[in-house]
Order: sequence, then structure tokens, then C-alpha cells
Amino acid sequence: MEQTLAVNYTAQVKQKLIASGAELAGVADTEPLKALKTDPPNLLDSFTRALSVAVQLPAAVFEMIEDQPTPIYDSVYQTANRILDEIAFKTAKRLQNDGFLSLPIPASQVLDRQSWYAAISHKAVARMAGLGWQGKNLLLITPQYGSRVRLATVLTNAPLIIDTPVKNRCGNCMMCRDACPAGAIKGINTEDHYKTRNEAMHFDKCAAKLGNQFARLPEISAPICGICIKVCPFGRKFEKRSTPRKHENGK
Repeated sequence: MEQTLAVNYTAQVKQKLIASGAELAGVADTEPLKALKTDPPNLLDSFTRALSVAVQLPAAVFEMIEDQPTPIYDSVYQTANRILDEIAFKTAKRLQNDGFLSLPIPASQVLDRQSWYAAISHKAVARMAGLGWQGKNLLLITPQYGSRVRLATVLTNAPLIIDTPVKNRCGNCMMCRDACPAGAIKGINTEDHYKTRNEAMHFDKCAAKLGNQFARLPEISAPICGICIKVCPFGRKFEKRSTPRKHENGK
């Protein structure tokens, strides 16, 4: 009976997330996530579950990117973060109203700007929650949208049914490696996740390109790039599906 209630409650929570504007939602067990670097170090102590929430970014934004991020991409990036923060905030409040301790983690809040760490890795939570896998560019790649998503996390002790990670589907593809303007991506695959950032990338090269060059461009307010996201075949699969729909009268 308790299992049935948990299944139903989990479905309700996910339905409300989608109704709030999320495209994807999943649940991760926090126990494996305790191996991650978090800020504060005891962040996960009071929580048994981590809800991962994703919103899709408009595909056309990436087609405007050539060799550097654009002001429109910067604006869309910031807007997605605000939407995610609102979704996470409202979700945490709903769970709290149901009697469960819950904490929304901001979508894009860097607490350590030297090592580029946040309170917790949204990408790691999303992978454990079954939203996608970790690509060669260290980003989460979803089957539906590639890496053209932004992520947020809600920590909770609500009795939610956990999801399971999905299989890595990058295979021998090297498109992100070949397109990287910093030459930072090594092109090494992983079955589940990389033990360190530098196993997959020359992370300092990526951070320098984004933080020291791209973030200083006119009308760019964040260390963003978008190039490896643009070329990922899983993101482009969505573009091919996006054909105009006919009206009911056939026009």
C-alpha cells in the first residue's frame, strides 16, 4: 500500500513540474550523490531524494552561434535559469506544504569561482535521475533535446520513487571534440560518469575560454559558449522533428 501511495505521489509531483513549465523531471537517490563535492559539505544530510528538473532551450538560438556566444543566447540562458528557479521554488513550497523538508537549489549559482563549483552538480543529479547521460563535453545529454536544456534541483525527504540512469549513447561521435573552440574536449567516452573533470577535458582551457574571453564580450554576462551544444546530434534530432503542423482544414 505504501509503495502504491509513493508511486502515485511521485507521478503527481512530476505532473505538476511539467505543468509548471518543465520539459523533463526525474528523481535521484541522494545516497550515491553524497560522493559529490557539495557546498556546504553536509548539504545532503537531511534529504533522501533529489528532484531534477530540465527546461528546453529554443533550438533556433543555437543556429545563430558560430564561433562565439551571442547576446540572444545569453538572454535566453538567463531567462531559462529564472524560469527554473521559479519552478524549483514553487515545487519546494508544495512539497513543504505536504509535510516534507525541501530545498530548491538555484539553476546557475557558482559558489567557487576558482574551481567552478556550485552547491551541487545539477548534471550529476540529472544523470542519476535518468534524464540523460554525461557526454564527452561533460554536459548532460538528453535523448530528446541533446544538451539544449538547463537544469535545477530540489532536495527533499518526500517518499518519491527513484529513477535509474540511462545508457550512454555518445558512442564514437567526436563532433563536440572537433568543434570545441578551446580544444578542451579530449574525446574520451565513459559508460556512466567521469571520475574527474580532467579525465574528459582540459578543464582549465574551457574555463579560460569562457571566463576570460567569452564572458567579456559585449552584451555577454555569463561564462557561456554553446558551440558543443549546437553540434551534438541529439540536439539536432529535435530540429528535424520540428516541422510545421497543418491546420485542421489542411492549410
